[in-house]
Amino acid sequence: MSAGAVRRGGTMESVLLIDRRDGWVKLTLNRANRLNAFNEELHRALAAALDEAAADEGCRAVLLTGAGRGFCAGQDLAAVPAGGDLGDTVEQFYNPLILRLRALRKPVVCAVNGVAAGAGANIALACDIVLAARSAQFIQAFAKIGLVPDSGGTYVLPRLVGEARARALTLLGEPVKAEQAEAWGLIWKAVDDAALMTDAETLTAHLATQPTFALGLTKALLNQSSTSTLDHQLDLERDAQRRAGKTHDYAEGVKAFAEKRSPAFTGRE
Repeated sequence: MSAGAVRRGGTMESVLLIDRRDGWVKLTLNRANRLNAFNEELHRALAAALDEAAADEGCRAVLLTGAGRGFCAGQDLAAVPAGGDLGDTVEQFYNPLILRLRALRKPVVCAVNGVAAGAGANIALACDIVLAARSAQFIQAFAKIGLVPDSGGTYVLPRLVGEARARALTLLGEPVKAEQAEAWGLIWKAVDDAALMTDAETLTAHLATQPTFALGLTKALLNQSSTSTLDHQLDLERDAQRRAGKTHDYAEGVKAFAEKRSPAFTGRE
């Protein structure tokens, strides 16, 4: 039995569905009966899939979503042994996952279908572009069970919505509906439920045709910006622009602009 597969009723069912498309991959958390809450098996399967996407030059974008009626309810507490060290779980699985998503030199789109709670909300927010169904909700549910936000929640929330809202969201644990999340700048866009997957797949397919190397450099610059001085960030932009300016995609982009046609980017350095 491979990692990421579980046996149910004599059949094999993957906890992570991997759908490889032309130039991109769709990863679907598939523990719908547990609202796609994470256990060790799902963590390992998703880590392996993201590492594969990172290494595959033919994969130029990633779409992450959840099966069933919700995106992700965070940690499956039933999978944590009584008296287990939750700090170890965070260190071994959640922290590396957030860093993988942020460091991946390819765009990551998240399609939030239904609830995104606890670590599930913060995993969504670690992606580059978040679309949410109008019925979706984001809940910093940690305080409800006597825990603190993890998976980057205390880092990203003040930067996205400001300190006042971040404090209220984390201390109260009240749900934020998708349209409110869009209005606050927590996510990119709220869309009709029926349109969510089509819109997310169309967006990911578009990103897979763009200058992937330059987009990866852009992600890296944004990751560094919150801890940089202006002088340092200007230097980083100069160095990244130097690299981008030597690529085939830059030459192709300029040529296509002059010829008034769509560029044919390769995505490579």
